[in-house]
Amino acid sequence: MLSRIADTLVPLLGRLTVTADPGAEFAPGSIIAANHTSLADPVIVVAALRRFGVEPVVMAAAGLWRAPVLGRALAREGHIPVVRGDRRASAALDAAAEALGQGRLLLIYAEGGIPPRSAETAEAPPGTFRSGLSRLVERTGAPVVPVGQSGARRITSGSTARQLAGLVSAPLRRPKLHVHVGRPLDLTGDPDQRTSRARTGVTRAWRTAAAHLGEGAALAA
Repeated sequence: MLSRIADTLVPLLGRLTVTADPGAEFAPGSIIAANHTSLADPVIVVAALRRFGVEPVVMAAAGLWRAPVLGRALAREGHIPVVRGDRRASAALDAAAEALGQGRLLLIYAEGGIPPRSAETAEAPPGTFRSGLSRLVERTGAPVVPVGQSGARRITSGSTARQLAGLVSAPLRRPKLHVHVGRPLDLTGDPDQRTSRARTGVTRAWRTAAAHLGEGAALAA
């Protein structure tokens, strides 16, 4: 249901294009790591993945489960709520490892949140990655597919009022959006090395996506 909703909603909000590196693939039990810049980018990434026939389990902020309709859909489809700074965060990793063990694909946002609220719609490189991705790789041995998205901040960014205004006006503006899928990463080494390599892979995919939208300032960052 989540993938179908995304596939229907995104064309109304913007013009999505998708590319992939040669050799990009989604093996069963893979972790998909994407950059996080806006409240809009999860639905954009999910819509892009559906073009590859991929409907992932999504790790997302637990607050979404409180939304009346969305929350029920997320729970029914086995998506995983993450409670930051709480002992229940380890339960999310347990659920993620179980999903990967079943051969499902898992979408994770290793930055753990979006950048500080700003009125700027410009792109920026992925921020610092949290340790959850590295721990999940160590526990499961899953390959990591890096995904970069660009353009989500053209839909929603900044203050709450600005985000609402952007969302309402998006169907009229229909901004360009791009998602790029990189080749799978085989992450080895110590936890810090795994985290660094994952961030490098996602940053490379993001730069490719930004280039497709002519985000010169982002590439120079």
